[in-house]
Amino acid sequence: MLRHLLLSCVFLFVSILSSNSQPVITFDPVVSSGLTAPVDVVTANDGTARVFIVEQGGTIKLYASNYTLINGNFLTINTGISTGGERGLLSLAFDPNYATNRYFFVYYTNTAGGINIDRFQTMLANPDQADASTQTNIMTIDKTVASSTHNGGKLNFGPDGNLYFGLGDGSSGGDPSNFAQRGDSLWGKMVRINVNNFTTPPYYTVPADNPFVSSSTIMHEIFSFGLRNPWRWSFDKLTGYTWIADVGQSTREEINVLSPAAANGANYGWRCYEGTFAYNITGCLSASNYITPVFDYPHNSATGGFSVTGGYVYRGSVYPAMYGYYICTDYLSGNVWVINAVTHTTTLQAGGPVLKITSFGELENGELMAVSLNGTLYRVTTASVLTLHLLQWDGNPYTNYNQLNWQTTNEVNVKQFEVEYSTDGIIFTTAGIIPAKNEARSAYSFRHTIQNNLLYYRLKMVHGNGKIDYSGILALKNKSIKKEQFIYSYPGNSRLVWLNIPANQKATFQLFSLNGQNLLNVKNYLNNAIIDLQKVPAGLYIGKIILADRTVSEKILVK
Repeated sequence: MLRHLLLSCVFLFVSILSSNSQPVITFDPVVSSGLTAPVDVVTANDGTARVFIVEQGGTIKLYASNYTLINGNFLTINTGISTGGERGLLSLAFDPNYATNRYFFVYYTNTAGGINIDRFQTMLANPDQADASTQTNIMTIDKTVASSTHNGGKLNFGPDGNLYFGLGDGSSGGDPSNFAQRGDSLWGKMVRINVNNFTTPPYYTVPADNPFVSSSTIMHEIFSFGLRNPWRWSFDKLTGYTWIADVGQSTREEINVLSPAAANGANYGWRCYEGTFAYNITGCLSASNYITPVFDYPHNSATGGFSVTGGYVYRGSVYPAMYGYYICTDYLSGNVWVINAVTHTTTLQAGGPVLKITSFGELENGELMAVSLNGTLYRVTTASVLTLHLLQWDGNPYTNYNQLNWQTTNEVNVKQFEVEYSTDGIIFTTAGIIPAKNEARSAYSFRHTIQNNLLYYRLKMVHGNGKIDYSGILALKNKSIKKEQFIYSYPGNSRLVWLNIPANQKATFQLFSLNGQNLLNVKNYLNNAIIDLQKVPAGLYIGKIILADRTVSEKILVK
């Protein structure tokens, strides 16, 4: 399923290593009273570091950066709202230019069961108080089925400045009307609109690059299809990737991840698929037309759960061990999952310490919060200790030498760094040893005098307790080194080759087919030795010369 000069430097593969396992997540309570059914936690990104908490009943409470309550409610919506179950005031998002225009947007279920997206402003003279008289409806999505569930519920402004929100399929289960796959309905979709129109109804426009703006059958506001109930979803503030936690039907809960380009027009597969399992494929396209989740989990309390609450990729600085990991939980089982944002490697923390987490939130500085329905605001932290993180590992070629560079953070009890090199990327030899500085952030460099124009490097990191970690392999090609040829065809006979071996050295000669089969392995050849390949079928082969100080490989054509 789809589901510098005259020199050149070539990087074949670089892997930046972090010598810690995935972090263990903890939830530290910071507000334990005064909240009633909180369902969202956001900041205004206006430099004040204030924390806004949305209560399902229609109230938004405001806390200072030290988590003390600012007197009075920021906003209370008393009319036109329905609450209870999966209904209520569900989300809040601040305009990207809120610091100057004072606009913010809310998402709630109306008395007819549909969804309202409304806009407000704060008081000009009091930024801690919303002006209720500025309430303006931006969009209403009517519900055409008798169901109080699957309302979605999260507003986010994207990196592009547009407003996004994810709608559930609106049904009580199974999406019998197939709204999630229908182009004439916003239910079961990710919607993208531009809300910079503050003066003329309907106060929003459709971005020109929305995927279906030219369609006569698909609503232009639709950004992507096939969602069941994306209760909580987020953008990675570093990469712009979309992370959607979609609540499942009867067997699976799922996490979907897409780049901004891939998300445009994507189809996440519901109701055809639930997680990686087929659900109802009647009238569906082939599986390759739908996005496969990067992770899904079963409906059980031990290793899974029953209702996923999506989180964020941590991009803060207080807990380095969490950096670059997406964190989510299950509302009912309390299990927590930590997902590497690059590799998507996933770790389960079973028996999570907190139940009924309704939402995660990202502060201005990238730190993460969470709220539970029981009325507690938590700081998301980790007990893990990051001992070493390799920020940089690269190199540059100069005349007759290569310069290797690396940077680290959080060196703790690191003994030394060993620069290793190889001519074939397999067998490595130590080029030099650099003692570790054991500073919070350190930079290193090493000059390696060279005789080959292509060399492979890796960094061996030795800890004080004997533990060893390796970086990825770096390949440097240096054109200042004239390539020396070692294997020549014998004049007039392509089935004979002679070896150009340095004086006073002996070499091992090996012959390999292109699929890696070793056909010949002879030791102790001297200069001008002749190799007979009469019994080798015509074709292209790889000859390898193994010397005391290096190994070289060259192509051999046998006619």
